[in-house]
Amino acid sequence: MAVTTHSLTATEKKHWWLTNRKIVEKYIKDARSLIATQEQSEILSALNLLDAALAISPRLDQALELRARSLLYLRRFKDVADMLQDYIPSLRMTNEDPSSGSSSSSSSSDSSSSREGVKLLSSDSPVRDQSFKCFSVSDLKKKVMAGLCKSCEKEGQWRYLVLGEACCHLGLMEDAMVLLQTGKRIASAAFRRESVCWSDDSFPLLTIPLAGDTPNQQPTTPPRAPLNETESVTHLLSHIKFLLRRRAAALAALDAGLYSEAIRHFSKIVDGRRAAPQGFLAECYMHRASAHRSAGRIAESIADCNRTLSLDPTCIQALETRASLFEAIRCLPDSLHDLEHLKLLYNSILRDRKLPGPAWKRHNVRYREIPGKLCALTTKIQELKQRLSSGETTSVDYYALIGVRRGCSRSELERAHLLLCLRHKPDKATNFIERCEFADERDIDTVKEKAKMCSLLLYRLVQKGYTSVMSNVLDEEAAEKQRKKNVAAAAQAQAAAIQVQVKKTNEAELKNNKAENKSSNVFVENDQPLISSCTVNPAVFQGVFCRDLAVVGSLLTQARFNRTMPVKYEALSC
Repeated sequence: MAVTTHSLTATEKKHWWLTNRKIVEKYIKDARSLIATQEQSEILSALNLLDAALAISPRLDQALELRARSLLYLRRFKDVADMLQDYIPSLRMTNEDPSSGSSSSSSSSDSSSSREGVKLLSSDSPVRDQSFKCFSVSDLKKKVMAGLCKSCEKEGQWRYLVLGEACCHLGLMEDAMVLLQTGKRIASAAFRRESVCWSDDSFPLLTIPLAGDTPNQQPTTPPRAPLNETESVTHLLSHIKFLLRRRAAALAALDAGLYSEAIRHFSKIVDGRRAAPQGFLAECYMHRASAHRSAGRIAESIADCNRTLSLDPTCIQALETRASLFEAIRCLPDSLHDLEHLKLLYNSILRDRKLPGPAWKRHNVRYREIPGKLCALTTKIQELKQRLSSGETTSVDYYALIGVRRGCSRSELERAHLLLCLRHKPDKATNFIERCEFADERDIDTVKEKAKMCSLLLYRLVQKGYTSVMSNVLDEEAAEKQRKKNVAAAAQAQAAAIQVQVKKTNEAELKNNKAENKSSNVFVENDQPLISSCTVNPAVFQGVFCRDLAVVGSLLTQARFNRTMPVKYEALSC
């Protein structure tokens, strides 16, 4: 019994110094050394150590900072947002009651969220000054006053910077801008206050170690270059502001009815040289789809809805817009498919009692609107099923899909079809992914598959519409040619009839002229003694010689003589 007691006492003495604080410090020290290698496998091991440290001390600021920066280095932005979601400015926490299915986010919208008042800065552990100064009353006073002001802010500065960068990669641009600006301002203020405390006889601790300190003491913060971090924050802020200005201009043009201008601004965002976050691109594609729809470009709007759903499968607005577009061109089966998908999404929201995605994700609808939308959607689905059963599946408006008018020419149809094929060819369906910055690299394959499938369906629909419209154009051209032939034949027949009538008229006039000539000859023979008084020599000149022209005119008038009579004026004399 004495031996057993002695062994237990030895074990307790062996582990007596391993308190929770020293264990946590050991975990943090090992995690820092692993993070300094900047290798992915080592950082994953550091995350395990930091999780163990946080399990012992959940509020330890150093462990939280190291864990957040490690997640940020591994590009696990969603985990960073979930870890620090209480500090996202635009987040409204919805306290839903599990017993009631009608609980919604209206409670958070009507009253200010309690999370907004949470202090982002903690004061659990004091910040050690890393400089040694000779004793001076004035310097000591400055140091104490600056320490009182900065102790609550310097520790929370990393939350703004790390969370702001994570929000930027997640597409929460407004939140990222606010967080990064706040972190940058706090860093500048802390540096100013810290510089006030310095004097000419300040010596850094790293160069002159104090007595009792270990020579290889690790710094209290992970190894990083503050200047490089400041520069990266500045560049990131400028990029965020540029994207927000572009989007604001596009939305203003869309609200003003300048759809071409809005499309141009959104195209500059989604086709830019620098990649944009996935969530931000999905939002821009959705707004551009609305602009295309208002401008009457059905195929372009459907393509943008496809891209939006590839990036964000739970986008309710994209499903509603695409279903309404398919219904507008009377493509009822595809519209019914989207509405059924939307119904399943609504049912899952009501089952989970929350909107899809994490709490920080933005949505265009509220939870309290879902039951009413579901009832209207059920009625719409029943109406479409009745229309399909009545046989409205073959009356698709391919003219509106392709973007040509009814009665268009073959050249107009071929030009519109060529443009659609060049833009929506299935081989180019995944080109937009190259300009997208994904929050999780594992989503790339899924997005590519969805984009290819949706693009292939749209391309087949466009080809079917081109075949149908081209057959109609050929029929119209053939009918136009036949009509022109008929018009030409009718004109030729009318011309022939006119010629026959003219010929008959001429013949009748000739007959009348012959009859008049005969009658005039008879009249002249009867009046021969009157005319024979004049001397006429037919061998010299065939005509009538008369000294008095007035007498000749009266004689011709009395004889109703209409033919011309040659007269030799040289023979006349007064």
